[in-house]
Amino acid sequence: QVQLMESGGGLVQAGGSLRLSCAASGSLFSGNTMYWYRQAPGKQRERVARVTSGGGTAYADSVKGRFTISRDNAKKMVYLQMNSLKPEDTAVYYCNNALQPISWGQGTQVTVSS
Repeated sequence: QVQLMESGGGLVQAGGSLRLSCAASGSLFSGNTMYWYRQAPGKQRERVARVTSGGGTAYADSVKGRFTISRDNAKKMVYLQMNSLKPEDTAVYYCNNALQPISWGQGTQVTVSS
């Protein structure tokens, strides 16, 4: 089992930045693609970014050019740098190692005010 702990969320003004962190336990962390998801009230959970074990990245169109995902395999950490934040980015953000997760961490709340 993989234990996931997200942190770094908070309240920011539109146009501001936040850096989210995800600590993941598990011996297979370095061999797994890792993902960031988010879920806003009334909306489906969406995958916003991924990073492969080798560092390859991909992003949802809604965050492309503003968010950057990265990882530190030695520390078993995944990061999401979020710049130029918009009110529509407001959501609970989760990291995970699966395309169809069945287990989640607590997530971290990101609130962007206008």
